[in-house]
Amino acid sequence: MSPTNLLFTISFIIFTIGFTFRHTHLLSALLCLEGMMLSVFLLMATWSMNSNISSFILPLTVLTLSACEAGIGLALLIASARTHNTANLKNLNLLQC
Repeated sequence: MSPTNLLFTISFIIFTIGFTFRHTHLLSALLCLEGMMLSVFLLMATWSMNSNISSFILPLTVLTLSACEAGIGLALLIASARTHNTANLKNLNLLQC
């Protein structure tokens, strides 16, 4: 495993640990998810460059899905801040109207 791939794998593990233990605020959870998706994108892009595959369709698809996830997450953040006046995940109960 090259040092670059090891770096991206370690960054994915760090963001996963951060998402697992520090998910009290919605914005911090979204940032951890975005970091995980970015490290997956960079890992796939370097893998496709090192394996002489000329197709970048899979990494670009992951990047597109990551951008959609970020947009939906920010929309949920704004909606929860407007309706509940907070973005803490412990205070949000989506099953209760």
